[in-house]
Amino acid sequence: MTPSAVSTLTRRASLTAMAAALAAPTLAQAAETGGFAWNSAEAQTTVHETPDFHIELQETSQTLVSLAPKGVGGGFDFAPRHRFTQRLGDGCYRLGDIDLRVRVEDDETWRDHSTAYRRVKVRALPKPNGALASADITASLGADMPLKVVRTWSVSGGKLVLSFTLTNPTQKTIEVGGLGMAMVFDNIISGRHLDEAHDVASFYDPYVGLNAGYLQVNRLNGQGPSLLVLPASDTAKFELYKPILNTRDADKKPAIYSDIEPRNMTFEGFYSWMTHAKGFADSEWKGVEQWNTPTSLMLRPGQSTRVALKFVLSPSIREIEPTLIKQGRPVAVGIPGYVVPTDLPADLFVHAPKPVKAFAVHPQGALEVTPAGDIRGGWLKFSVAGKTLGRARLTLTYAGGTQQTVHYKVTKPQAEAVGDMGHFLTTKQWYENPDDPFKRSPSILIYDREKQALVLQDNRVWVSGLSDEGGAGAWLAAIMKQLDNPKPEEVQKFERFANTTLWGQIQTPDGPDKYGVRKSLMFYDPEGMPKGTYDASLNWKVWSAWDRKHAADLGRSYNYPHPAAAWWTLYRLGRYHTDMTAGETWQTYLTRAAETIKAMMSKAPYYTQFGQMEGDVFLYILLDLKREGWTELAAEVEALMKGRVEIWKTLKYPFGSEMPWDSTGQAEVYMWMRYFGHQDKADVTREVIMAYDPAIPHWGYNGSARRFWDFLYAGKLSRIERQLHHYGSSLNAVPLFDAYRETPDDLYMLRVAYGGLMGSLTNIDAEGFASAAFHSFPDAMKWDAINGDYGMSFFGHAVTSASYLVKHPVFGWTGFGGVVKTSDGVIRLAPKDSARRRVFIAPAGLWITLDAGKIAEVAYDSVSGKVHLTLGAADAQTPVAYVNFETTVKGARPYSLKADKALGAYAVPLKAEPVTIDLIRA
Repeated sequence: MTPSAVSTLTRRASLTAMAAALAAPTLAQAAETGGFAWNSAEAQTTVHETPDFHIELQETSQTLVSLAPKGVGGGFDFAPRHRFTQRLGDGCYRLGDIDLRVRVEDDETWRDHSTAYRRVKVRALPKPNGALASADITASLGADMPLKVVRTWSVSGGKLVLSFTLTNPTQKTIEVGGLGMAMVFDNIISGRHLDEAHDVASFYDPYVGLNAGYLQVNRLNGQGPSLLVLPASDTAKFELYKPILNTRDADKKPAIYSDIEPRNMTFEGFYSWMTHAKGFADSEWKGVEQWNTPTSLMLRPGQSTRVALKFVLSPSIREIEPTLIKQGRPVAVGIPGYVVPTDLPADLFVHAPKPVKAFAVHPQGALEVTPAGDIRGGWLKFSVAGKTLGRARLTLTYAGGTQQTVHYKVTKPQAEAVGDMGHFLTTKQWYENPDDPFKRSPSILIYDREKQALVLQDNRVWVSGLSDEGGAGAWLAAIMKQLDNPKPEEVQKFERFANTTLWGQIQTPDGPDKYGVRKSLMFYDPEGMPKGTYDASLNWKVWSAWDRKHAADLGRSYNYPHPAAAWWTLYRLGRYHTDMTAGETWQTYLTRAAETIKAMMSKAPYYTQFGQMEGDVFLYILLDLKREGWTELAAEVEALMKGRVEIWKTLKYPFGSEMPWDSTGQAEVYMWMRYFGHQDKADVTREVIMAYDPAIPHWGYNGSARRFWDFLYAGKLSRIERQLHHYGSSLNAVPLFDAYRETPDDLYMLRVAYGGLMGSLTNIDAEGFASAAFHSFPDAMKWDAINGDYGMSFFGHAVTSASYLVKHPVFGWTGFGGVVKTSDGVIRLAPKDSARRRVFIAPAGLWITLDAGKIAEVAYDSVSGKVHLTLGAADAQTPVAYVNFETTVKGARPYSLKADKALGAYAVPLKAEPVTIDLIRA
C-alpha cells in the first residue's frame, strides 16, 4: 500500500492496512523457507499427556507445538497451535528452541547459534526414565557449534520439564556468553476478532529475579488457569528477558535470533529467557544498564551443565504466589509496591524454603534495607527506605547460594515530583509565538529531553499539533496536575491556552461544528504554506503527515476526552476555590465539558462504540451536572451514554478501541457498566484488566498494563516494544481501585492498582520532565525522550490518587500511600500520596474524598470505629474544605458528620492551623 493510499484512511484502517502489508510478504517468505503442507513429514506431531497438559511435539525437531491445559474447553492452548503449519520453516521459534552465543578459549569473537535459524532434523535419543522425548540437537545449532547439546522433555513430580544439557567435548574451555530459551506462547492477536482473542490468546510477563524468577502467562479473559514457567535448576536463573525480533539478512531472510512473525499492533513478539547475557551486554547492548548483572558460563573440557525449566499451572491469577510457594519457590511481596518515594518507606515480605543469609543493594546506598523479623505463616519482613533517586536492586542470597533480585525505583516525595512536573510543563514546555504558522500559541507543547527543546515539528503531525494523545499529552498533564494541587500562576497560564488555543483552534468555538475537536493543528501543506515552513530533514512522505483536511477532521472520538477533562478541571477549580480561575465562569467551563461529550457523539460517532481512554471523565462530568441541578443537560448526557451501554451489555467482552486490540478503553466501560447496574459486565472487564496488569516484584512491570505499539505514535524511539508504565497503567488502576473499595479483602487487586498508580510517577525525572514510557528492551533500558501521550497517564493518576489503610491477616496494619502508626487500638494514617484528598479505611469500608482542602491525618479507632479526620490549614484560594464520605462495602455501617452542607458536600471552614473533625459510625 502506498503512503498516499494509507493517508486517506482512518487511523484504525491505516494501522490494519499496515499490519496486513507487513504480514503478506512475511507469510510468503515462510512458504519459501518452509512452506510445508499440513500432511508433510515436517507437520507430523507426537501427542503426549502429563497430569496437567495435553502436549504435541513436532517429530522432526521435537519442539513443542501444543500446550493445552486439561479441563479448559474452547480449543484453548497456551502455544500458538493454530499457526503451526504456517510456522514450520526457518525463523519460526517454538518452545524447545534455544539460542546460544559462545566463544572458544583464546578467541575474542562470539559465535551465534540458534535451533530456529536453519531447521535441521534432530537425532532422537533413547528416552531417560520419565522422559517424553530426548534428542541431540547439536546439528540444528550449526556446523561450527563447539558444544554438544541434548534437549529432553520429561515429567518430574507431575510437572512438565524442559531441559538442555550442554557438554564441552573439546580440549579448550568454551565461554557461553548467551543462553536463551525461547518463550513462545499464543500472544498472536493478528487475524482474530475481539471475542476470539480473549477466549484463546494469552499475554506473558517476566519476573527477572534470577533463581526466584519466573514467567507468568495469563489468558486474556483473566480466567484460570495461569501458566508459570519456573526454574527447575539453579542454572536456569532468569537473568534477562530478550526480545526475538524480525531482523533480516541482506537476502531478506530472517537473521539469526529473529522470527518471521510480523511484529505489529496485534503481535508484540516472542521473547527468550536468558540465563546468561554477557556476550550481548558487551557488544550490542554495551553501556546499557540491565536489570541484573549479565554473566557468562565457562565450560571446561569435558564439563557439562544442565539448564531446566518446568511448567506449572496456577488455578487463577490471584493464586500465582500461593502456587509459587507450593512449588518451593522464593516469593517476594512488596507493600505497597516497588516504587519508593523518599518520604514513604515500604515493606518487603519474603517467603522462601531457605533462610536469607545476606542481602545487598545496588547501587550501594540507594536503599536502606532493615530486617524487621519473622511474622506469621513463614514470612520474613524487611523495611525498605529510598535514599537515592533512580533504579535500585535488592539482592537476597539464601542458604545454599541461590539468589533473588527485587527491583525498586526511588522517587522524590509524590507531591514534590508532581510539583516539579507542573513547573516544567508551564515553563520549559510553554510556547509563546504569535507568528506561529499553525496557530499553536500560546500552548504547552511536547518536549524533547535529549535536545532540551520543544518539538515544533514532527512528521506525525499530531505530536507537534497539540491533539491526539501524542500531542495533547503535555497540556493534559498540565491541567490534571491542577485538579488536586492547583497553583494560581500555573492555572492562569493554562487558562490563557484554554481560552485562546484550545477553545478557538483545537476545539471549534462556534458555527455548525461548535465543540468539535480537530485531530491536529499542525498539517503538511508544502504548496499552501510559505517556503521553508517544514523541516527538510524529516520524511514528509508518510501517512502520518496529514494534510489540512485530515488534520482538521473532527471524526476521531478519542480526541474529545482531553478537552472535556480540561474543562471539567477548570470548572472544579472555579467552583471549589476562591479566585483560582479568571478566564471564564465555572458555568462556562462545565457547559463546555458537557457539550464536548455531546459533540463527540454527534461529530465522531464511529469509535464511540468502544471505551475511550480517560473516558471515565464523562461520568465525573455527569455526576457534577446532576449535583449542580442541571437536569436537562445531565439527562442528555446520560441518555447518550446509556445508548452506548445498551450495546456493550450484549457483548461478551464489551470493549475494544481504534486499535485491533487495546488496553485503555476498559476503564470507561467498567465505570459505565457499574453506573447503569450491569455488574456482571463490569466484573468481566475487571478480570480482563487483571490479565494484562501483572503483580511482579519489579517496579517496571508491577501494575504496568499491557502496551506495545504507542512508541510508534507518541515516542521518539519509535518501534514495537513492551512499554513500561505507559498511560494504560494508571488508567487501568482507576477501575481496580473502585472494585477494591467494594471488596477490600482482595489485597492482590489493590497491589496491582497501586503499582499502576505509582508507575505514572516513575516517568517524572528529577527536574519534572515526564516521559511517555520506559523502553524495556535491553538495547535501550531508558525513558523515552519525549512526553508523547504521558498526559493520559497523569489523568489516571490525578483522578484516583489516594491513601489506603489496610489490615491484612498476615502482614498486619499497612498503608498504601501513607505512613501508618498504631497506638492503643488507634491507627493513624498520614497521607503521602500526591493528592492527599482521598482516603479509604478498609476495615470500615469508609471512602473519604475532598473536593477542596488537604487531609493531614486520619485516625481510626479499631474498637469503636470512630474516625478523626484532620484537615490541613487554609490557604488564600482554599478557605473551605468540602468533605464527602460513603461506605462502599455491602453491609458496612454508615458514618455521620456534624457540619453544614454546600455544593453537595460537608463544608468545613479551614483555619491557619489544622482542623480535626469526627466521623461517627451510626
